[in-house]
Amino acid sequence: MSLAPEEQARANFYALLSRFFYGSPDAGLLAALGQADELEADDEIIAARWRELSKAAASADPEAVREEYETAFVGTGRAPITLYTSAYSVRYTNEMPLAPLRGELAALGLARRNEAAEPEDHIAALCDAMRHLIAEQQRDLEEQRRFFERWIQPIAEPLCDAIEKSEHTSFYKLVGRTAKAFFSLEHSAFEML
Repeated sequence: MSLAPEEQARANFYALLSRFFYGSPDAGLLAALGQADELEADDEIIAARWRELSKAAASADPEAVREEYETAFVGTGRAPITLYTSAYSVRYTNEMPLAPLRGELAALGLARRNEAAEPEDHIAALCDAMRHLIAEQQRDLEEQRRFFERWIQPIAEPLCDAIEKSEHTSFYKLVGRTAKAFFSLEHSAFEML
């Protein structure tokens, strides 16, 4: 079954966010994003964020962006900003968020690839799971909504705010703003179901 254009666009957006959060973009991705067409969206906020990100990508130095990613999200010792969603959702030290997440992913027919270096609660993995639910499995919107509301929506704002407020981010501030606008749009759309 072919995917509706708006659903393909959503899946592509999740794929892009996954790529940005998994590692710094290479020169090819930055160049492609810098030459990307305007985002056709009814929501002016997401369109504006897209323009800002595209403009920044067009002039970004890949090595500087790589260093920024390493400093902000990897660091030496404890990273200034964590991309692991459990850091934003765990209320008590004895909570084990990976077990229920792994159970839900298994129920959806998804599992961590052997070569994956990151745990399943990494924001890149969650974005990729959403992309998969939309484009590969073509799950209905109610199933997508449940996954999004359980695993992404509660941490989207705190994560994006941490990226925005960090002294270690410049290019990634724009990635964070774009992600926040997209996640907000997703949340609003799911609320209309």
